[in-house]
Amino acid sequence: MKFMPEGCLIETEHNTLRTSNIFALSEASKSGDILEGRAIICDAAHNLIVALGDGIRGIIPREEGAIGIKDGTTKDIAIISRVNKPVCFVVTGFDTISGQVYPILSRAMAQQRCRDNFHSQLDRGDIIDAKVTHMENFGCFVDIGCGICSMIPIDAISVSRISHPRDRFKIGQDIRVIVKDVEPSGRILLTHKELLGTWEQNAAMFSAGETVAGIVRSVEPYGAFIELAPNLAGLAEPRDEVTCGQQAGVYIKSLIPQKMKVKLIIVDSFPAHYPTAPIKYFYTENHIDDWIYSPENCSKVIQSRFESRF
Repeated sequence: MKFMPEGCLIETEHNTLRTSNIFALSEASKSGDILEGRAIICDAAHNLIVALGDGIRGIIPREEGAIGIKDGTTKDIAIISRVNKPVCFVVTGFDTISGQVYPILSRAMAQQRCRDNFHSQLDRGDIIDAKVTHMENFGCFVDIGCGICSMIPIDAISVSRISHPRDRFKIGQDIRVIVKDVEPSGRILLTHKELLGTWEQNAAMFSAGETVAGIVRSVEPYGAFIELAPNLAGLAEPRDEVTCGQQAGVYIKSLIPQKMKVKLIIVDSFPAHYPTAPIKYFYTENHIDDWIYSPENCSKVIQSRFESRF
């Protein structure tokens, strides 16, 4: 079984069939399928009510709402925040209330199965699917399977510096991440920038003499750093009224691999907000052992190594 972020199963044919009626849910209980439904209510006792097929409503008791609720290591906001969103679960039984049959569900059990059969087997350098759940100044939180979240620190999102993860991502976006480490506690550390390519891979998309689009990422006394791609930025000479966050048109004077430098001239800069650009991933495999950002003939070496933990 492949363990995916919440929301990936809800519209699949298998999930639709398995949640369509009480009989199908009973069969899912026997087989132990992980299914999904939309949480529509969190009641006063913090039980989640989940909408299923044929008007059926399932119940996730509070203590089954997430791993850690029982022992207090997870706060109830992990349950409350799921309202109006897909939740994963396994069917553990049925209860009859006022003549109505209610499937009893466990999200915590689905999460524990994800930990035991997926997360525990991850190695450093494994590339996995994730979904952006929320963002803070210091990093981006992503679902890495069955609603279990991990964080990408802001400095691990891209080589080009950003002021906030929203400069790169949006809520609900499907992305790929690399496992940087797995702590003894089971907490998984993530990185993302290595998937966005090396200096040479990014520089190959541009040529000296071109005028291209960019984003002003920082302004210093000696010039402005302009992002051409998430893993490539260049330095332009100082210019009045250029401010961080502006869009820009820039002329490429030169690309210098030996120094990992891109020299630019700002043609124009202006305030504008454009939709988040689709992410271009340079790696499509499911594992990476070593990543060297810097060109071979560069004196400065920027490298990430993912040594196996097994």
